[in-house]
Amino acid sequence: MSPRPRRSSSTAQRQGTMKLTWLDIRGASASQAVLEEALHQRLDGVVSDTLADLGNLPPTVRKILFPQGTALPDDLTVADVVIVDPREHGAPAELAQAHPGVEFGRFVEIVDAATLEDACQSARTERWSLLLFRDPTKIPLEIVIAAAAGAEGSTITIAQDVAEAEIVFGVLEHGSDGVMMAPGAVGDATALKQAAATETSPLDLVELTVIATEHVGMGERACVDTCSHFREDEGILVGSHSKGMILCVSETHPLPYMPTRPFRVNAGAIHSYTLSRDGRTHYLSELKSGSKVMAVDVKGQTRIVTVGRVKIESRPLISIDARAEDGRTVNLILQDDWHVRVLGPGGAVLNSTELKPGDRVLGHLPAEDRHVGYPINEFCLEK
Repeated sequence: MSPRPRRSSSTAQRQGTMKLTWLDIRGASASQAVLEEALHQRLDGVVSDTLADLGNLPPTVRKILFPQGTALPDDLTVADVVIVDPREHGAPAELAQAHPGVEFGRFVEIVDAATLEDACQSARTERWSLLLFRDPTKIPLEIVIAAAAGAEGSTITIAQDVAEAEIVFGVLEHGSDGVMMAPGAVGDATALKQAAATETSPLDLVELTVIATEHVGMGERACVDTCSHFREDEGILVGSHSKGMILCVSETHPLPYMPTRPFRVNAGAIHSYTLSRDGRTHYLSELKSGSKVMAVDVKGQTRIVTVGRVKIESRPLISIDARAEDGRTVNLILQDDWHVRVLGPGGAVLNSTELKPGDRVLGHLPAEDRHVGYPINEFCLEK
């Protein structure tokens, strides 16, 4: 059985915490193909209302018995976790004493203020809390998450589909510790596992030395306006080639003629690449409302942010060439204007029009080439 998970701090989450994923196969809701997919994707748990469904599962997955509306079997040794309704089965703490080696949790269906308080109490005290919210609002879940701050148990929220699971994972920035979902088709288990990866891994940033700049005339550039508030040491990586990008800073720093726009990165010419989740790249030209891009700070810490809109306008452009210590070169084409900036070592803010040979900027050098945005090891010459 997997080690007992603890409630994650926000710092730990930013470093790459994976949320828990439980597949609900009660009522034959999952075919054999879906179950095999779940095991291949290493979902954390499989939930059934009968021990027979759990007996043949491998030890790599947590076996969860949820006998809703039926009596508990006498022998529970097949199960790793048993979720009970105290009104039907008794208190989890008493059941744990009667069945050593089995963990017990509590099921709460939230329909009103009284059951919401039950859910809060369970989240504070029980090893496992399985929660079903009948109303579509996520306010009750927010209240439970806040009430459970600092508790060592885990809250698992029932979601109807992957779209709802993504929302549940992000409520109050912390989200539910896990989601239980009944699959509708092959692919749902994979999508649920991907949704659980709410945090991204850090990137290796390198110092690049500017070797040349050139005013290249008019062209279209993209301002990427996100739904998030960037920090002063944060922006997005942008480059003309998939194997080299420079860190463009957000408009969080004061300017003499306009207010700051802390949601925006004036990112570069529309042909440029930027990074998204799972190491994928997107052209700036294909970003739109709802797209995802990777925000990166000067230490290489990352997070995924949602694009609110992209403003593409014709502007004068400047081309910047920079070289890494290993000899690789990076190109970035930006709007040719003083207020468009990139980040240097230590978070130094550098105006694009004032860059000159010898200046140092921060960048990233992906190892793989790209095919429709996905990393792939193949020959590809970009120049």
